[in-house]
Parts: sequence; C-alpha cells; structure tokens
Amino acid sequence: MSDEPVAVNIHVLDKEYRIACGPGERQGLVESARMLDERMREIRQSGRVIGSERIAVLAALNIAHELVQLRSTKAGTDDEQAWRLGRLQERIGEVLAQEQPALDDSAQRV
Repeated sequence: MSDEPVAVNIHVLDKEYRIACGPGERQGLVESARMLDERMREIRQSGRVIGSERIAVLAALNIAHELVQLRSTKAGTDDEQAWRLGRLQERIGEVLAQEQPALDDSAQRV
C-alpha cells in the first residue's frame, strides 16, 4: 500500500474543495466535511449570521468548544480511573503484607 497522499473532493456549504490526505484518512475526512457542512447549514438556516466566512468561523468555534468539553471530561475520567487504580494497588499491597507473615510461618514449619 502506498503512503502517497490521495485527493478527495468534499462539499461544504455548496462549494467543492479538493483536499489531499493519507490513504487511511479518507473516510475520516469525508465524515468531518459532512459534519462541518451540517453545522454550517444549521447556522445559515438560523438566519442570524450572514456570510460564508462568519458561518464557517461560528461552526468551527462550536466544534472546537465541543472538543474542549470532551477532552476535559475524558481527563476527569482518566484522573478518576488513576485514583481508583492507585487505591486498588494499595489495598492489594495491604492484603499481601498481611498474608506474608502467614506464609513465612508455614515455610518455617516444614
């Protein structure tokens, strides 16, 4: 399989763009363009924003805001999981420390 970029035609708000991407990135690019097109159409249909450039900026800001929220939620989840794993490791260590003297006693009896 070639690592050469491939050209993909996408449509955003009634305009066609030719974008180069890696061979394995085509589907993601097409889905991203579709999402951007939907957001821009929603903003345009609201009637509150006029001009393709302003619509694009607002759509980009909305998408970026969602990404920031997702990242902060994920970071909170990762922190909580790390804390739980730490607590679990502590508890396992405590149990092993309690069982170690019993193992030492049984080894001496043999």
